[in-house]
Amino acid sequence: MKNQLIIAFLLMFALLGICDSASPQAYNPFNQRDDQYRLLGLKRAKGAYETARADFERQKELYARKLISNRELETARTTYADAEVNYQQSLLAVLFEKQYVTVSNAVKYYAKDGSKHVRLTLVNPSGGTQEFQKLLNIDDKLFRSLQPDIICNVYVSLLNGQNSIISQPYEAKIDELRSGEPVDIDFTLLQDLDAVTVFMIYGNGTQREMKIFLQKDVTVNRVEVQSEQFSQEIELGKTASYDLTLELFSGARNTFSLEVVNLPKQIGRYFKDGSGSVRLSQVKFTESTHSKRASLEITLPDRPTDEVAMDKPISFYVLVMPREMKDNTPDLNDRHWTEAELDKLDIGYVRLEVLPRGKGELLVRAPQLYHAIASDSKAEMYIEIYNEGSHRLDNIEVTVDLPLNWSKEITPQRITSLGIGQDKRFQLAFTPPEDIAAGKYEVRIRTSAMSNNQPVISEDKTVTIEIEADANVFGTIIIVLMVLGLVTGIVVFGVRLSRR
Repeated sequence: MKNQLIIAFLLMFALLGICDSASPQAYNPFNQRDDQYRLLGLKRAKGAYETARADFERQKELYARKLISNRELETARTTYADAEVNYQQSLLAVLFEKQYVTVSNAVKYYAKDGSKHVRLTLVNPSGGTQEFQKLLNIDDKLFRSLQPDIICNVYVSLLNGQNSIISQPYEAKIDELRSGEPVDIDFTLLQDLDAVTVFMIYGNGTQREMKIFLQKDVTVNRVEVQSEQFSQEIELGKTASYDLTLELFSGARNTFSLEVVNLPKQIGRYFKDGSGSVRLSQVKFTESTHSKRASLEITLPDRPTDEVAMDKPISFYVLVMPREMKDNTPDLNDRHWTEAELDKLDIGYVRLEVLPRGKGELLVRAPQLYHAIASDSKAEMYIEIYNEGSHRLDNIEVTVDLPLNWSKEITPQRITSLGIGQDKRFQLAFTPPEDIAAGKYEVRIRTSAMSNNQPVISEDKTVTIEIEADANVFGTIIIVLMVLGLVTGIVVFGVRLSRR
């Protein structure tokens, strides 16, 4: 009996020990400084997780031996799950804090269609994740399940100085950016800039901006040239200017020659710098200057020729080629070049166009601008119209500003056309009214025409017409008779005097 009581007491103490060990052990609660010191918070969460996991394994063994209830097992399972979630959250917080996306290359280049592109290379530099894993002695299975070397959902845009998107597509997405595996993104530039802001959003909403200076594609080794005023209409004898924008894409050469091909020799040409004050034939770029502005000045001949015909466009090219290549191409201006041939040279060029236009000029010749007539007659004259311009004159008309009540006659009323260097006459007659007073009167002659759908007006001519006073015949006869009588009387008186 005594032995049975001793055994019963021993079993009771053993069960008390087992129940005490089966009670879930509390893990360290969250510390408010864990957000500030995330690595220490991760260590705290890791320790609590390992304790809760070991306790849950013991509770499962006791439950299998039917030494604890199902409720106690579920309590241990909940505690273990909470510790696991807290540990994973702490681990994610540290991993996201360490996530980082950077731009390793940003190259600006020209496509074959003339559009400007930027090729970005994005890198996930989280190469130290393995060292980080060893430092914390983290379970490999859990660590790999969180994929710390992969940054998901990376969104990238290019902005200008006003934070406006200047790229197409407006926003590019990278689903996964793995460590050690750079990703290239190609953007079309909607605004030509040498420096842009790369705006990125990735991970759990991390934002980053990088203002970078775009690199040049040094493998191209050329200068791209563009002109906004690539096609112009120019009158014969006039000079026009084509603006040129030069941008260097070269890592080996920095001095280039400017040349013009396919332009007729009758057309003068020369290059000027951006200020327009200095003529040049070559351009040189420096390390800090990759873009330059210049202009091409061309002058058309005064008269059309076989090669410079009016209203027929002339296409030509401006070439920007390395100086050494220019020296090795002596027949550059002695032949007609095609775009395919220029592409084979692998040089920068731009196609320009000039449309020669002419404009007629009126020269009015009037041999006599002063007339003296009687009141009952009319003033007759002619004017000669001469076309001293570079285009045909059409619909030549003469209009006259007359004094009050005067009348006019103009023959012909209109000259339909007048070629370059030709002349024709207008006959004019001006008739005064019947009751015109003696004196001087002015008549203004205006001449106008059309040339190449543009109005042409000449200098006005002013004709002075003097109306002479009418003579009094009866008074003139009386005066003549009186003079004759006086002379006769003098003669008679003289004869009589001599007889005495």
